Amino acid sequence: MSKAERLIEMMITINAKKDFTVGELANEFSVSKRTILRDLKELEQAGFPLYSEVGAAGGYHILKECILPPIAFSESEAKAIFFACQALQFYRDLPFEQETISVLKKFLNCLPLDIQNSIMQMQNKVVFWIPDRHCDSPLLKSIFFVALNHHAATIRYSSTYSESMRTIIPVGLYAMNGLWYCPAYCTTAKQIRVFRVDRIKEIIEEKPYPKGRYPIPASVQEYLERTEVKKDYHMKIQLTEIGVKRCESECLLAGGLKRFPTGGGIIDMEINHAALEWAADYILPFGNNATVLEPVELTEIMQKKVYELYQHYCKSE
Repeated sequence: MSKAERLIEMMITINAKKDFTVGELANEFSVSKRTILRDLKELEQAGFPLYSEVGAAGGYHILKECILPPIAFSESEAKAIFFACQALQFYRDLPFEQETISVLKKFLNCLPLDIQNSIMQMQNKVVFWIPDRHCDSPLLKSIFFVALNHHAATIRYSSTYSESMRTIIPVGLYAMNGLWYCPAYCTTAKQIRVFRVDRIKEIIEEKPYPKGRYPIPASVQEYLERTEVKKDYHMKIQLTEIGVKRCESECLLAGGLKRFPTGGGIIDMEINHAALEWAADYILPFGNNATVLEPVELTEIMQKKVYELYQHYCKSE
């Protein structure tokens, strides 16, 4: 490894470590401590934000909010990074919205002009479209940091039918179909519930909670994997060809959709109890293009909704 390559690798390494000793770097890069000290001096002279502490517990530390080291990208890697950022552009709110905008500006300005032009041309051909839900989530970043800090939050939450105060312990955040969701342990319900972030109207209090007291997944990925395999009900819905086409665009149902060679199809999948209401609301506008076969609980919810519609529109005065 050349000296230039070692310095770049060292910047990446110490930026990831934040705290380190000369001996640790010497072992990692298989060079002497004297060589590491010379390299660190060069990095400091180049403006890399390091400071040192003497003594038994001393070592080198990197300042917070530091400038990241330069990284070389191939043209294909540059385009991949750009499109990864573009995939977020139609979300009304992002945890780091302003930072995302500044990153793209800096990134594009550092690229050669021909690659900039190539990226802009591709931008006109590829869009990661997300429907505009007209739902602002001004507390998205705050909830993100509540989850990141492993804290509990007392919130004012506006559900479909009422507004209430809840104390929740967020697992994390996930985005789907243009909306942000926060699975969190609700101390009132004593179980994990999913909260729409745009419906969180206020964070009244944030504080640490006793570790190990509540059954909370270690990550939002773990929560989603658990949800996928949860089997409260076996759902079967017969569909006409029109019904099949409408279900193909809904990611939660497409995984259980099976087409028939002769036309139409069927949704055959497991569903958890919390999703029954959502499934009824989604399938109801299908009219006679969908017929619920199982479970009976879903049929009963559909019947109740149809009756309420009848009472609202058709009941005689």
